[in-house]
Amino acid sequence: MKRKYGTMTYTTGAFLLSLMLILGGCASNAADPGTAGTAAGGSSAAGTEAEQTPASADKLKVEASFYPMYEFARQVGGDLADVKLLVPSGTEPHDWEPTPQDIARIEESDMLVYNGAGMESWIEQVLDASSNTELLAVEASDNIGVMKASEEEGHDHAHEEAAAEEAHDHAHEGESEAAHDHDHEEASGHDHGGLDPHVWLSPRLAVQEVRNIQAAFAKADPDHADQYKSNADAYAAKLEALDSEFKEGLSGTKRTDFITQHAAFGYLARDYGLTQVPIAGLSPDQEPAAKEMSEVVEFAKKHDVKTIFFETLVSSKVAETIASEVGAETSVLNPLEGLTEEEMAAGDDYLSVMRANLEALRTALNQ
Repeated sequence: MKRKYGTMTYTTGAFLLSLMLILGGCASNAADPGTAGTAAGGSSAAGTEAEQTPASADKLKVEASFYPMYEFARQVGGDLADVKLLVPSGTEPHDWEPTPQDIARIEESDMLVYNGAGMESWIEQVLDASSNTELLAVEASDNIGVMKASEEEGHDHAHEEAAAEEAHDHAHEGESEAAHDHDHEEASGHDHGGLDPHVWLSPRLAVQEVRNIQAAFAKADPDHADQYKSNADAYAAKLEALDSEFKEGLSGTKRTDFITQHAAFGYLARDYGLTQVPIAGLSPDQEPAAKEMSEVVEFAKKHDVKTIFFETLVSSKVAETIASEVGAETSVLNPLEGLTEEEMAAGDDYLSVMRANLEALRTALNQ
């Protein structure tokens, strides 16, 4: 049995299962030599242990599904792990599926870190087809209390309008009531298409994902459990400081509702007393119907919205169209589903991008 942390996800194309079956006997020979090491428990054909590089001989070989999982795993693993990113930089991960080379890398890894809650539609079939019985699969969102897709994602803008008005009436009187109301949440049972996977966009939930990853590292490499805890403690402290910055920075703003390109910011909005009004649903490449566009335009005009947010990995055309219609400007609100090569070259990371998101929200909400 493969070791699996967390519950699993059950949706992907049938072609992928066929691909797994084809690759089952030969994946270890198909690995990309630039990114994959030897299989867990195996040895390199290059010679003795002394001849092996530190990465292949000593470090845990970890594959992470997309950027936040990569960053969290890298922070926890530190010098003890060789963490690789599966989804290439600048690629939108919602509909990404692994290539045979990616699958071979997973086959030769000790650990696979993924978000879960429906984000990685390919995960279950890949793991079921894997011949690596020692692979530890880690669902970072396990036991967090994943929200069901809200009425916002269903484009019920009448509901959004009522929620925004209520938020104006009750904004920032302590923590948002929604942060304590879990009647609409589901702790487990991944009903694909019905859950919001974007938990990493709330810094306080990111802490929980880091702790889940820490526990898995300690399971895979118990001899270094104290070091993984120390690494996780240090990064969690930074995330907790970021949480405080969001709480302070978003308190007392002139407005609490914001329009964004897709419904990625439900957890952030809930945890900091805001209301997101998404143009599209949970998938960023979803095209809104004319009626839905009209409803967003009406909402923006009625509430005098001055900023329409878009994101970097998908076209900004819809956001720009709405902004032009209502006389608003556009600004980036980054869902951190992947960084561009330019962002990575500039040294951007989860913390810096989230602080840029905070500043963008503060500016928009105080217009």
